[in-house]
Amino acid sequence: MWPFGKSTTDRIKDAINANPVLAPLGLAVQESGGTAKVTGQVSFPSQVGLINAVVSGISGVKNVDTSGVSVVQQASAPADVSNVQMGDIVQQSAGDAQLDEKAFEDQSRIAKAVLSAIRNNGELADDPIDVLQSGNSVILRGAVDNDHELRLLQQVAKGVDGVAGVDVSDVKVKEGAKELSKEKDAGTGDTVYTVQSGDTLSAIAQKYYGDAMEYKKIAHYNNISNPDLIQVGQKIRIPG
Repeated sequence: MWPFGKSTTDRIKDAINANPVLAPLGLAVQESGGTAKVTGQVSFPSQVGLINAVVSGISGVKNVDTSGVSVVQQASAPADVSNVQMGDIVQQSAGDAQLDEKAFEDQSRIAKAVLSAIRNNGELADDPIDVLQSGNSVILRGAVDNDHELRLLQQVAKGVDGVAGVDVSDVKVKEGAKELSKEKDAGTGDTVYTVQSGDTLSAIAQKYYGDAMEYKKIAHYNNISNPDLIQVGQKIRIPG
């Protein structure tokens, strides 16, 4: 269950795949210690800026490394652009449509501004929230501790200049969200839980997934042959 059972790398991939310009490029992503390294090929230099803008909107990303992204110029954009929303493309000439990545990059900076506003709010700063962009609107994903924080989150996002709409349908209200989000492996971004006295894998699964039967997934991911035998102090990774 996002955000607790999903690595930072996977959340970056989700953001890239949600962007109609970047999704078809097949970019590879690795994240470690807050640095997101993106590799692959793009068609225009402005797409590199777009990668930076999109990836920077992900909670936990401190730096974006695009040194492994090469620009391979193409004569024209893909022929079928009919399903891309207005504003996503600019018709440069008859029969030659070219994606306006610069406009996309400028729009995506709104997402980064929203994330900054959230991080600068005392009540929301430690909540695990990602910000994605859809035109001039933003899509928020993650979790907050209570209904008050959910309303505040929407209010803060709407208050950012240039934001036309805010979608919070992917934000969950979960008591203790701030504490759960701190249980991260600094190297991989994976959620890591330390077994406490009285814990069972079923209880841990209920805590992170809302479903006690997901204990099987946790056991398999951690190579635990007997789910009834876990030790206090044992580190358990929570798979996405």
